Amino acid sequence: MKSIQLALSGVLLAVGLVLHAVIPGILGAMKFDMLLTMMFLAIILFPNIKSVAVTALATGVISALTTTFPGGQLANMIDKPITAIIVFGLYSLLKKYHGHVALVATITAIGTLISGTIFLTSAAVITGLPAPFVALFLTVVLPTTVVNTIVMTVLYPILQTITKRSNLIYQT
Repeated sequence: MKSIQLALSGVLLAVGLVLHAVIPGILGAMKFDMLLTMMFLAIILFPNIKSVAVTALATGVISALTTTFPGGQLANMIDKPITAIIVFGLYSLLKKYHGHVALVATITAIGTLISGTIFLTSAAVITGLPAPFVALFLTVVLPTTVVNTIVMTVLYPILQTITKRSNLIYQT
């Protein structure tokens, strides 16, 4: 991972940290996870296994530090690396569509749903849930999926233009 790529990933995760820290918890203290969008952006901009591993671990730690969900610390440390690997795998499988906003939006939606499911499942096993799984999924995970997909649809073309103009990424 080049230092400029590490720096840009760090900036994206810092933005995600601020968003994750200021968004209040809703049902059962579960938050909309905008940090996922930043993790997905970093994975999509720098799709190599080293970058994905560093980004996933950093995102897991950041999420664990800023969670308000009971037992969310460990659940975040489980959820983020697994989600990152799945998103990286999906993105790698669909190389012929790289650069298309529709691909990135779809991967963001799928990744957010996967992340929410893994998070809730691991939290249920570790400490139990403060509300029913279905209620948390319907009131937090699904709206987060919509918001993250919209945000990604707006941010991705902007970041894609910036990184291409500054030669930060090389399309594979």
